[in-house]
Amino acid sequence: MKQPPVLERIRRMTGYQPGEQPREGELLKLNTNENPYPPSPKVAEAVERATRDGLERYPQPLADPLREAAALRYGVSADEVLAGNGSDELLSICMRAAVAPGDGVSYAVPTYSLYRTLAELAGARVREIPADPGTVPAELAAGGSKVIFVCSPNSPFGCPVAPEDVDQLAATTNALVVADEAYVDFGGRTALPLIAKHENLVVLRTFSKSFSLAGVRLGLAFGSRGLIAELAKVKDSYNVSRLAVAAGVAALEDYSWMTNNCARVIATRDRTVARLRDLGLTVPPSAANFFWVDCSSIGGGRRVYEALRGEGLLVRFFDAEGLRDGVRVSVGTDDAMDRLLTVIETLCESARTFG
Repeated sequence: MKQPPVLERIRRMTGYQPGEQPREGELLKLNTNENPYPPSPKVAEAVERATRDGLERYPQPLADPLREAAALRYGVSADEVLAGNGSDELLSICMRAAVAPGDGVSYAVPTYSLYRTLAELAGARVREIPADPGTVPAELAAGGSKVIFVCSPNSPFGCPVAPEDVDQLAATTNALVVADEAYVDFGGRTALPLIAKHENLVVLRTFSKSFSLAGVRLGLAFGSRGLIAELAKVKDSYNVSRLAVAAGVAALEDYSWMTNNCARVIATRDRTVARLRDLGLTVPPSAANFFWVDCSSIGGGRRVYEALRGEGLLVRFFDAEGLRDGVRVSVGTDDAMDRLLTVIETLCESARTFG
């Protein structure tokens, strides 16, 4: 029997494994870092207006209205902005532009697992550097890699990377440094001002998390004019729909709605983390809309994952080296976090009683 006619390296790949997406109403999702609060009402209004006229025509190739709105919001030029179908597409664009088969791609681990998938798709040499969360190991700049990914705040721990470390990394390598700031609005410090200093730095943002638009698929890349012009050459044609552009512009124009939602998430995160620590559990500092819980004292990550699932709560368990002792929890509403705490309190009490 013939095998599918694909590249051998594709056949060997596992592929990216996204978090589980259960059917509506089956489980309360605390596993894929979505915002528990809705986007600005102005987003739905803008999308509804956009459906009335123009859907029979292609969108502007570079999503100019969105680039202009982003430039105004973030204090850059529109020529320093590239829009994408989610920041994941922008990660892929960076790979297409900078990496040939056999080239190196580096990043500290643990981190966002899509980086490895993209490197394997490109036929690149993967350099995974073990490091403490939130740090930028000096080894990243060695080895002649063409792309270096820096996730800040980092997943799955939520630890932010200091912009000063990104600055130093970009200054000491010729690689394209990709600062992936999907969660920065929840407490991290941005490297965005550094694009004026480094031609080899691109900063990525997403509308999925802080702007509550995961269902829209929309992201932004920021870099020097020269770098953005090169990246634009390899993007898909008409990669951002008219509806997504309308949603993004409206979200940026009602920026305070987003920041208010983030403040609610941060307050809930900090309250929940404090309670978990009071229970004797180790929870690293998080500047994201999720946090990591070390569950080794209460049976390990899988046991806690299964106990929470049994109570209708879906968190993220990673069956990977160094991560099996814990779970990652997306911050939900206060009610959702209270339900989670009740289950974990029971597990802690059981561990104290039965050892």
